[in-house]
Amino acid sequence: MTQPAPPPFSAVVPLYAAGFTTAFGAHSIAAGLGAESGPGGLGLNLFALGVLLALYDLAEVFLKPLFGSLADRLGPKPVVVGGLVAFAAASLVGVFVQAPWALAVARLGQGAAASAFSPASSASVARLAGPLTGRYFGRYGSWKGIGYAIGPLLGAAALYLGGFPLLFGVLSLVAAAVAVWVAAAMPRLEPLPRRRYTVADLARQIGDRSFLGPTLVLAAATGSLGAAVGFLPALAAQSGLSTAAAIAAVTVLAIASSLVQPRVGALRDAGRLTDTRGILLGLGLIVVGALVGAAGATAGTAAAGVAVYAAALLAGAGIGLATPLAFAHLADATPPERMGRTMGSAEIGREAGDAGGPLLVGAVAAGAGLGWGLAALAGAVALAGLAAPRPVSRAGR
Repeated sequence: MTQPAPPPFSAVVPLYAAGFTTAFGAHSIAAGLGAESGPGGLGLNLFALGVLLALYDLAEVFLKPLFGSLADRLGPKPVVVGGLVAFAAASLVGVFVQAPWALAVARLGQGAAASAFSPASSASVARLAGPLTGRYFGRYGSWKGIGYAIGPLLGAAALYLGGFPLLFGVLSLVAAAVAVWVAAAMPRLEPLPRRRYTVADLARQIGDRSFLGPTLVLAAATGSLGAAVGFLPALAAQSGLSTAAAIAAVTVLAIASSLVQPRVGALRDAGRLTDTRGILLGLGLIVVGALVGAAGATAGTAAAGVAVYAAALLAGAGIGLATPLAFAHLADATPPERMGRTMGSAEIGREAGDAGGPLLVGAVAAGAGLGWGLAALAGAVALAGLAAPRPVSRAGR
């Protein structure tokens, strides 16, 4: 059997860079806001900090499906380029004004802009990849993982060297450079003919297992990532590790996820790993990682320190397994002319998980301790395994 020709390297790498930009922007600013929220910095109370952190995700929840549909109508390239340009412009607000209201405007603008180029980038990867969706979504996820890993570190360095003006300036320059790169190197993907869809059609799509299953998996994986980023450092601090060592646990998780995703995608495309088996294995690793962290919360200082890094490694590998397989499954089950809307709608599940995972762990931990909070996360992820998608033929291909 002839192996399908891969898309040109120059066509897809700018899309990987767009994925990196949204992850880098979201996590570098979030880490910076948390670090500078005290009386010596922005002077924010916890409620105001929570609002600033939530604005980015709030914009994405409402706007991603709209921009995904727009990408189907116009073709994804102008939506990717326009979103990146808007991200660069929104970041400039934080360069010139550092009052909390201005940071809120910048954060909301960045989230709205990411709502445009993130699902449009995913749809572009799906269309360019053809039958190699696993491999290319694995690489796309790996680049986003790198953004998650180094975002807080680069954000901390920028804050140390020049405060929020330098951090927002770097983000503006990165987004502008990637916009130029996409405009120059990505081929234009023309909008495809599509029939008119009714509200009933949309309801059937959302309720179909080929959409609902991978979307719930993405929510579980992203919720685990959000919870781990926040609570593994807290567990590390409880065990007596330094701040640097606590942050390093998050880096271990992100690197593990970034290394696993391209390999998983290649195995899928070679027929050596099915979506169902890989997703269940990935969710299982997340469950084990959360339980290891839960056990570490009740262990001695040395054992807790080991548990933090073991949990980070297991959770990162599990997230790296489940995420590209869920995205590839969605791409294969979706007609190309509806790819943008589907990816935008699926991103709502990811955002819900990103908010719900930390909320679940925090709510349980507040009443019963961090160990029980992580155990609750393990239970929720295990339940998500019941929604693991079944094999599906490629839609419209």
